[in-house]
Amino acid sequence: MVQYNPKEWFGLIFRFHKSDTFRQLFWVMVCVALYSFILAYLEIEVLSLNFKSNPALHSILGFVLSILLVFRTNTAYDRWWEGRRHWGALTNYSRSLAIKIKSMLPNKDDKYKQLMYWIGIYPQVLAAHLRNNKFEGFQIPTNVHQPNFVYHQLVSGLNQMKQEGKLNDLQLLQLNIELLCYPEVCGACERIKNTPIPFSYSMFLKKFIFIYIITMPYGFIKEFEYGIVLVVTFVLYVLGSLELVAEEIENPFGTDANDLNLDEMARNIQLNVEEIEQSF
Repeated sequence: MVQYNPKEWFGLIFRFHKSDTFRQLFWVMVCVALYSFILAYLEIEVLSLNFKSNPALHSILGFVLSILLVFRTNTAYDRWWEGRRHWGALTNYSRSLAIKIKSMLPNKDDKYKQLMYWIGIYPQVLAAHLRNNKFEGFQIPTNVHQPNFVYHQLVSGLNQMKQEGKLNDLQLLQLNIELLCYPEVCGACERIKNTPIPFSYSMFLKKFIFIYIITMPYGFIKEFEYGIVLVVTFVLYVLGSLELVAEEIENPFGTDANDLNLDEMARNIQLNVEEIEQSF
């Protein structure tokens, strides 16, 4: 995820990050600018057409397209923010569970350390799972649903301590509050990842933008003449950028520049758990 200071917006205007939509659309804008110039040249210099065009249709379509893009962008951002909320909740659950186990188990034996290990490693395993990767770690097989495996180890360890008399029923019930949240976070993140924007809606919007841009010179050449090149190119930049931004953030668990920094959040959770284990 790109880190920046939103107050330095003058510097941000002239900064072209590798994820900036201008870079991604540059050659498309060049082609559209050339296409618009050829149409303007043919109509003004070669064909010398003098009919009065009516841009009303494009104005109406532009209004409809803007509404669709707003809905598309808002939907994508909702998915991004929901993913961030779930990872924030995972941070809180991990800290709370580690603190409770620390206070409930006075004997800090190997089983206690193993529980702390599973709590600290779970976010890294979940991050790899959401990116369709396999976490290569101690005692974690690669041929299973790895988040479920780590969760099973955590639950089994606590139940074993209950059977050994190190935890009573009330303590296990208190720990169960955080334990139930782990599969909920995993399932919610999987839902976001595995349920993209409907294909038909996404394709319709792309086709709509393409047809709108391609036909735009026909309705505005008489008003702008050769200035239509800049007008069409700028409109393409605005509309195309909105669609690209929505595409990038609708799955917030990837490795794009504006996706959530799962690696950093997972490391912070592990550091928090280690600090609780060693210092408190």
